[in-house]
Amino acid sequence: MLSTDRLKLRQWREEDLAPFAVLNADPDVMRYFPSVRTRAESDETYARLHRHIEKHGFGFWAAEMIDTGQFIGFIGMEHCDYLPSGPAVEIGWRLDKSVWGQGLAPEGARACLAYAFSKLGLDEVVSFTADTNTPSMRVMEKIGMRRDEARDFDHPSVAEDTGLKPHVFYAICNTDPIGR
Repeated sequence: MLSTDRLKLRQWREEDLAPFAVLNADPDVMRYFPSVRTRAESDETYARLHRHIEKHGFGFWAAEMIDTGQFIGFIGMEHCDYLPSGPAVEIGWRLDKSVWGQGLAPEGARACLAYAFSKLGLDEVVSFTADTNTPSMRVMEKIGMRRDEARDFDHPSVAEDTGLKPHVFYAICNTDPIGR
């Protein structure tokens, strides 16, 4: 578990299933993904994220507001082995739109990067998104990541007709400063 001034990043709990399904069914939240998720698909994602944390000790953690205990989505990192540039640890976030614009994604992501470099001893953490997802690109830049155009790619599991296949690639090394 990681904590920031406002967030607790923790292992998933069964009570997260329902609000996670609502989050994944929201067209605004999922606008940079090929589709919203059904309840069954959301539950499968929950199980996969939970297993990753169990296996590796880190992952896309459930994000909870410290002051209210409200589940707001996820922030974290996981192993990613389908990138054209090779296996990596990816950092990412998906938050309920009720908390957008409050700086929570960068706040949680900075804590994840500190953990990745100090506790996990990683040399690099990467992130990527559809080339139209400027909100996530802004978060990547706020936390000190830099775009690596040579590593941009077409996402292998995104269909051509979605307009979301081209992805931009960002990275940060353990010698780079984490953004403020």
